[in-house]
Amino acid sequence: MKLTFFCNYLNHHQVWVADELHKLLGDDFKFVTTMPFNPDELKGGADYTSRPYCVNSITDFDTAINYALDSEVCVFGAGSQIFAVERAKRNPSGLSFEVSERWLKRGFINIISPNFLRWYKNYFLFFRKANFHKLCSSGFVKRDDEILRCYKGKHYKWGYFTNVNNESISELNVGSGKIRIMWCGRFLKLKHPELAVYMAKTLKSEGFDFELDFYGGGDYESMIKTLSKGLELDDVITFHGAVPNDEALEAMKHHDIFIFSSNKKEGWGAVANEALSNGCVLVASKDIGSSPYLIENGYNGFCFKTKDSISLTDRVRWLMNHPADLLKMKRNAFNTMKNIWNPENAAHSLLALINDLKKGSESSLKEGPCSKA
Repeated sequence: MKLTFFCNYLNHHQVWVADELHKLLGDDFKFVTTMPFNPDELKGGADYTSRPYCVNSITDFDTAINYALDSEVCVFGAGSQIFAVERAKRNPSGLSFEVSERWLKRGFINIISPNFLRWYKNYFLFFRKANFHKLCSSGFVKRDDEILRCYKGKHYKWGYFTNVNNESISELNVGSGKIRIMWCGRFLKLKHPELAVYMAKTLKSEGFDFELDFYGGGDYESMIKTLSKGLELDDVITFHGAVPNDEALEAMKHHDIFIFSSNKKEGWGAVANEALSNGCVLVASKDIGSSPYLIENGYNGFCFKTKDSISLTDRVRWLMNHPADLLKMKRNAFNTMKNIWNPENAAHSLLALINDLKKGSESSLKEGPCSKA
């Protein structure tokens, strides 16, 4: 089976599942990049365009178009509208998927975006009439699409798939010492790092023994440092600055709880995958794109009310008061990624979904990637 992915870049959120598909399909798998190389768009990852299955449409446009028309299955991500339209027009029966985050991150103001309007027109002119389905890289894609009256009955779970830590976590224990809490990301307003600071103030005042480590840099960093100092939290909060991704991943292994405090503008948030795969219990805003798919409340983490420090504090306080449950949830977090939300399973699940759809059946998968959204 010839399967071709189209997307703007082959970055560190895409390459691991692409590698797995290449292992399964060999030369019948291709990944077509559609944008000129831009290191600023790699978001801290490496350039993977030297992979043998990678095709650059900028330098080899005719080959890319041929893949769009002739491949048995195509998956179209960001920056690939021109190829999706050509396939829908000239090979409408060819099995195809659109993969995207939600359209209405900012609410209905998004409908005036030129990118949205272009996609919406293309959907009703071409994709709706062709054999197109939707892979949802956010737990809110289906809801947005239902509002927009798109892809009815054709939504399947997807996401971003980071490399999973294969080390054993059998020796993990919480013990009676300090609970270690981690926050990691760019210091941007949409990520609301101040919520973790307010949480720390409350928990300190209640006598809990913990430490909160911030990793990252950005425009909002100095404000958060000032807030922490003003609340006299220097004894429980440490700012480590921006560090290489490998160093951040190593730090996750030595923390118990990971705070992910972004608002709904966070499309997916691959740091959630990374935290879970390194044995952190994930406490995340309920409106983050990955939260509905990755978090099972009380099993591997908790969702809290977005932009609400009291809700966040309640979840973390519960974990501190239940160390045995915290340990169990750390193991469950790791197993969620090891067994379900990992690149290898995503690749196998996509091929299983393709086979189901080719037979005219619904997805046979009951959970995880490519199950019914």
